[in-house]
Amino acid sequence: MSLLQPLARLARSTCRPLTRRLFSSAPRTVPRSPYRTLLLGAVAGSVAYAAFAPTTIHLDTEAKTTQVQEDPDTVTDPATSIAFPKTIQVQSKAKYPPLSLVGLGVRTVSFLGIKVYSVGFYADLSNPSLKIPKDMPPEEKVEYIVRNTACVVRIVPTRSTSYTHLRDAFMRALQARQALGVKSGTLTEEVAQEASSPMRKLKSLFPNSPLAKHTPLDIFLAPPIPGRSRALVFRDLGAIENDWVATEFVLHYFEGEGPSPPLKKSVLEHLESVSK
Repeated sequence: MSLLQPLARLARSTCRPLTRRLFSSAPRTVPRSPYRTLLLGAVAGSVAYAAFAPTTIHLDTEAKTTQVQEDPDTVTDPATSIAFPKTIQVQSKAKYPPLSLVGLGVRTVSFLGIKVYSVGFYADLSNPSLKIPKDMPPEEKVEYIVRNTACVVRIVPTRSTSYTHLRDAFMRALQARQALGVKSGTLTEEVAQEASSPMRKLKSLFPNSPLAKHTPLDIFLAPPIPGRSRALVFRDLGAIENDWVATEFVLHYFEGEGPSPPLKKSVLEHLESVSK
């Protein structure tokens, strides 16, 4: 039997005698006050509510929190929530050791601060021939690493983009560095001329197709090999071989503020403690 049934009977048996007494039609010498009637009605209603109301109310006041487990083998860009592995293995016929993540950051464009991609910089810091002086400024450490060991620039778009959009940005950066080098005298006309053909080839590597959101584009700078030009390999697209183009492409990420100031800041902070 439901608990509410006996409670209902109890309410009815309690209310009937009470209402008969309260609302009796016997002659009265004193007029019934309207306030008294309202009061007595409220009492009867309270009795009925007590019979039918739930006996217990539970309030769950504890907030439940979800624990997010961070992957100990990755580092997440706080600006985009894109995760980068702490080490990557270059897939190549030549056997390269794992490259370590040196720093990462977001690339933003326009005054609205639109986040275009996250970029990570990797390098073979375990290279036994890489001797980084302890007292070398971090900016010089970056250049020393780029010129003397294998590196990878990993670009991960925050939204779908196109290869041609990236290509145009890469070409503008290289052309600007070429013009600046010739003007300042750090780049000879001969070297600039030798770089022209590899730059045209680099421009032709990129297809007229989209690059999906969160799809990594790895750009591998091969280590220097005596007697050979350095290779710059765009994964799944192709490669060019030219010392100036290969090294300057990577170094432009650290010139001035670079395409991503957070990347440069992250790398420099990391290299503050790196010495051999």
